[in-house]
Amino acid sequence: MKSKLKDFHHYKGSGLTRFEKVEKKVIEHILSTKIPDQNREDSQTFEFLHASGCMQVGKILAQKRNLDVNLAGTACVLHDIFVIINGTYKNHGIEGAAIAEKILREIGGFPEEEIRIITQAVAHHSEKEVKSNDPYTELVKDADVFENSLYKNAEGFYRIHKPPHIFQKYVKRIIKVRNELNLPEKPIFQ
Repeated sequence: MKSKLKDFHHYKGSGLTRFEKVEKKVIEHILSTKIPDQNREDSQTFEFLHASGCMQVGKILAQKRNLDVNLAGTACVLHDIFVIINGTYKNHGIEGAAIAEKILREIGGFPEEEIRIITQAVAHHSEKEVKSNDPYTELVKDADVFENSLYKNAEGFYRIHKPPHIFQKYVKRIIKVRNELNLPEKPIFQ
């Protein structure tokens, strides 16, 4: 029992996996930003909660979908990396993919195929209205909208910032995830 407890590290020390190192790096970027909240589209607090929440939702969905839990979690924690670093959503999917790739290469140990899977999911996660054949991209899209649906006023935000047909795609994704997780279909937004 004692040796197993010793291996639980709370993200300290040298025993982190490559996936945990990415998670830690994302949180370090949030904590070290020089862009104050008033100049960011989202607060640092939201970015922290959303990155962590999406990662956890992504890991749960990966288990339900028989996908690699670590790849899914890593794609989810990195999905808004451009926003975390630059404070804006403009072109954040495509621009974020390059940052994600840089982080993965700096940390090391990620084969080219894993880098491709993760960066493609980051690059295309904002295209919620597009159904792709990539299960990891679809997972990140679903984790993103579902996790966001749990925040107060998410519905109003989406209604204001998304065209009605795109808003409806978000709602369909949220309902799909709620069904997949055996949650009641309503409330769609919390």
